[in-house]
Amino acid sequence: MTTSSAITPHAVAAHLGKPPAQFTKADIIRFIQDRGIQMVNFMYPGGDGRLKTLNFVINDLAYLDAILTCGERVDGSSLFSFIEASGSDLYVVPRFRTAFLDPFTEIPTLTLLCSFFNKEGRPLENSPDYTLHKACKAFTDITGLEFQAMGELEYYVVADDVALFHAVDDQRGYHESGPYAKFNAFRSHCMLTIAQCGGLVKYGHSEVGNFTQNGKIYEQNEIEFLPTCAEDAADQLVVAKWIIRNLSRQRGLNVTFAPKITVGKAGSGLHIHMRIMKDGRNRMLADGALSDTARKVIAGLMTLAPSITAFGNKNPTSYFRLVPHQEAPTSVCWGDRNRSVLVRVPLGWTAENDMSAVANPLETASVRDTSDKQTVEMRSPDGSADVYQLLASLAVAARHGFEMPDALDVAAKTYVDVNIHKTGNESIAASLSQLPGCCVDSAASLERQRAVFEAHDVFSPGMIDGVVAALRAYDDKNLRAELMKSPERLAELVERHFNCG
Repeated sequence: MTTSSAITPHAVAAHLGKPPAQFTKADIIRFIQDRGIQMVNFMYPGGDGRLKTLNFVINDLAYLDAILTCGERVDGSSLFSFIEASGSDLYVVPRFRTAFLDPFTEIPTLTLLCSFFNKEGRPLENSPDYTLHKACKAFTDITGLEFQAMGELEYYVVADDVALFHAVDDQRGYHESGPYAKFNAFRSHCMLTIAQCGGLVKYGHSEVGNFTQNGKIYEQNEIEFLPTCAEDAADQLVVAKWIIRNLSRQRGLNVTFAPKITVGKAGSGLHIHMRIMKDGRNRMLADGALSDTARKVIAGLMTLAPSITAFGNKNPTSYFRLVPHQEAPTSVCWGDRNRSVLVRVPLGWTAENDMSAVANPLETASVRDTSDKQTVEMRSPDGSADVYQLLASLAVAARHGFEMPDALDVAAKTYVDVNIHKTGNESIAASLSQLPGCCVDSAASLERQRAVFEAHDVFSPGMIDGVVAALRAYDDKNLRAELMKSPERLAELVERHFNCG
């Protein structure tokens, strides 16, 4: 990633005149001294997927150097269920490339994300962030390529339903402008703050979902990111969720990334776009068409789709979203520009026509290389996901596609070019494999396919065991059918998982 210090909103990058990937300890210390920073925060994801915080007062230069070099001890058993209290000490060590000015503290504070290390000083095998690192490394070691990703972060803004004029028709909020969309200014504030903290924001908009319920107005929004290396993409998503929640609290709003709030209304997903790079070039296209590289990635996603839900759909409300006719996938298939499928190949600017010159007659037609824009999009995950585990599972699936001798045949057999939810296409849907319908089935899928995730020492057996046990504990085999008939019990379930992820 390159950063121009003249235009970047990232305060640390602008001050240092270099992109975050090049930050060193000396850079961090210089920034702290130049900007009068008085405190340092370490942040790191816990087992619940949310960021935790450790605060430091900068006593002197020697102490600052010590914490940046050595990190600090934390109680791992309070962060992760797989760590026993009898041997729970872990180290958290900051990653300098993640440094950003904390936007929520009155005291000038620099925040850095951290990695976990065990008592031997080695990366913690079971930690979600290191699992993602291993997944990306295995992908590159086996294919010689780089796995990149970015997320579409959907969420509902919740506020008191006062006398609102310019009401939007129910479930018709897609890309709505003010005054019909009520929280565009809030979203813009979130986007700029995320960018100032290092997030590579692509764009934002209001989404389909909008409704009123129990005296509250619910408005769905989305912030989408630019593709980057998957490890940075995960960091940006967890920081973005932290920022959105903090800004909503400042404004007296509430937000939720929960996959489903009520029956019949749009749920919130966490769609993940992927692309495969080599030598700075996107390998998803060949001669203007989808490449065999992309098709192998898709084949891996098709094969492991049932078990990917174990990382991307982690509580029972996830499976109230994954139902037909709600713009969420249920069948394991893929297609071009098709929002009824699991994996969508979005428009990739492959047309040779210079659209800008057509729209702007004063411009001279030119040829621009837009191949970097082509991605494939996984549409099943949602905000309950542990982002690091999810992206690791997608990197594993992409790698597996290159390991499958029949990958191109699998891709060909799972391609569809129709809306599989539309009346008349029932036979097509019936011929396709289906995603799990509950946490228990998701756990069973992961058990069946766990060897692929554990291969190359990416996912540890202990992590797989923990994910399977957590999903099975919900005991939700028949829950969806039961709660569809009981709005009160469904509301209780939604409330229980309102702050997931």
